[in-house]
This record gives sequence, C-alpha cells and structure tokens, in this order.
Amino acid sequence: MPGYFKKTLFALASLISFVSFILIVVAMGTPKWMMGKILCKTGADLVNATDPELVKFIGEIYYGLFRGGKIRQCGLGGRRSKFTIFPHMVKKLNTGLHVMIIMFLCVAICFSLVSFGFCILNAIKVPYRAIKGPAGVCLWNFLAGGFVVLAVTSFMAAVKLHHLTERIANFRENVFRFVILEERFEDCFWICVASATAHAVNLLLIAISGINFPKIKPKAEEVNVTAEDIMY
Repeated sequence: MPGYFKKTLFALASLISFVSFILIVVAMGTPKWMMGKILCKTGADLVNATDPELVKFIGEIYYGLFRGGKIRQCGLGGRRSKFTIFPHMVKKLNTGLHVMIIMFLCVAICFSLVSFGFCILNAIKVPYRAIKGPAGVCLWNFLAGGFVVLAVTSFMAAVKLHHLTERIANFRENVFRFVILEERFEDCFWICVASATAHAVNLLLIAISGINFPKIKPKAEEVNVTAEDIMY
C-alpha cells in the first residue's frame, strides 16, 4: 500500500487529470476560440468613409472549432448571423489542419481519462508492473499535454499563417469584402493552454512522489544512572 503522502499526491493528480478532461470538452464545444473586428471594405470604399465614419462599417466576428457568429456592419446597421464550420465552410478552410486540431484534442481527452484511471490505481495500491505505476502516469500525462500543445499550436498556425478569420468572415460574401482589423484569442483557447499546464503540474507531482524523504527518528532519551539505582 502506498503511504499517505503518495496517496495524497496521486489523488490530487487524478483530480487534475479529470479537470483537464472537462476543460478540453468545454473548449471544444464552445464557439469562443477567436474574436475579432471586421471592416466592410467594400461599403467603406463606396462612400469614401473617413475615420469618424468607419465605425459604421466595423463589425465583429467570433468562432470556435464547430460554429460561430458575426455582426456585419455595411453602413445600414448591424446584421447578426450564425454559421457552422461543418459541413460546408470547412471546404473553404484548410480542411486537413482544422480536422487535425479536432483529432489532437480528441486524443488528448482519451489520454486525460487514462491518466485519471492510472492515478486512481496508484492512489489505491502499488502496481506490480512499471507501466501501471508512476512511469505510466508520467507517460499518459506527457502525451495528453503534448497533444493539447499540438492542437493549440495548429490553431495558431491556422489563424496567423492561413488567415482563418478572414476566410470565415468572407464565406459566401458575394458583394461585400471584409478585412480583419483585430484578432484576439478568447477563453476557450486559453482553457486549452490551462489544460496543457495541468498535465505539466501532474508531471511535477509524480516526480515529487518518487522522492524518498528521510524519516525523522525520535531522539533516544539518555538514561541517567545514579548510585541509588546501582544499590537496588
């Protein structure tokens, strides 16, 4: 049976793994990975809008891995619309990269659950096989965190290198053309970063659990022998 100290560490690691699983699921299902401001370039050019008038042509856009929405401002007031990435819009994006992001997160979810199970196992007993012990827990946490990092990096590449926001903003826009004025990563993106950080914390906890701390032995009391004790 593991000691109380190791039990506590593995119990904490199991909780962190489960929280990481929840974070990834929430991030995948929420359309708030990216938010930005979009300028209706066509409308602004038609009326030769100057700086004070450009406000009437600046809208907003937000999106996640599966859906999003935007507010079109083309001089006649804002028009709200929502869209889904699958099945139509993904054909206009970098399909392979977008699907890879989703696959990376799905694999990370699986490894987070495996890490959760192995942490519970190590908190209850000491496994006979090394792969089920701390070495296995480190492996699953490393893989889970690594796949989350791959997903986050791939999403950043899609936004910065493949102009993901601009492609989405101009999807099925036959008359107006939109340009991106501002982009910022939103909560779900940072939730994934927090998930990867959680697995890094787990690796630190497992490393601490392998340290054999010296046990403090109570100091033996000195026996004072007096002359009266010798007489008896």
